[in-house]
Amino acid sequence: MTRMNREATVRRLLEQSPPPVPPELHADAARRGARLLRRRTLARRAMWLLLLAVTVAFVVWALTVRPWVEPPSETTPPLTGW
Repeated sequence: MTRMNREATVRRLLEQSPPPVPPELHADAARRGARLLRRRTLARRAMWLLLLAVTVAFVVWALTVRPWVEPPSETTPPLTGW
């Protein structure tokens, strides 16, 4: 198929009237779109809640364990000559 034939075919397809759309198509698409939006919103809220829970758990752990503090030494030098 040459370029001229392809262009002519595309022009002919674009000039034709579109096929009729079933009347229930809009309602189905709107229902599916609303369901998709609800799922995305629910997933987004669940992820924020999970992030909040992880952050709170980390802060509580950090405050109780205090990993930035150097642990006390296990051995002490003997105290002599007092």
